[in-house]
Amino acid sequence: MDCDVLTLAGIWNSGPSHWQTHWEQRNPKWKRVAHRDWNNPDCREWVDELDAAIAMSEGPPILVAHSLSCGLVAHWARSESALGIGGAFLVAPADAEGPSFPSEAVGFAPMQLHKLPFPSIVVASTNDPYVSIERARAFAQAWGSRFVEIGEAGHINGDSGYGEWPEGEKLLGELCGQVKG
Repeated sequence: MDCDVLTLAGIWNSGPSHWQTHWEQRNPKWKRVAHRDWNNPDCREWVDELDAAIAMSEGPPILVAHSLSCGLVAHWARSESALGIGGAFLVAPADAEGPSFPSEAVGFAPMQLHKLPFPSIVVASTNDPYVSIERARAFAQAWGSRFVEIGEAGHINGDSGYGEWPEGEKLLGELCGQVKG
């Protein structure tokens, strides 16, 4: 896939069985945004770390975010950054206002519900423990994102059986094509 990509893992990072890790291994030019503290995320700190990673990219990257980092992208889009990105692929957006949101993550609530100034796709599951399908759909609508519901897929991670996840990679390819086109 011919896109400059930054992957954004959620709280606790994405392990070896996660689709983000598999995709990075197949695409060695892709980079995961590094965070100082994966276990106690602070939204302002993560926004600054994301901005620094975007600044180091060769061109406007596509952000490939999972879980908590979907909200991070929305917060970054509202920041005062002068940088731009090509688009965002937002998978299993965790609801920072929901009952199962990790208490270790601070500053992510309230959810930023504004139109994103770049093309985006939200992919969600009907049985995600961190967001209801209705709330995920509302995020996509507020963000101006294309919404893709993939049925019962849990949190769309390695623990839910989403390792290689070729269907997701195909959706990302569609977004890359839209951005490049």
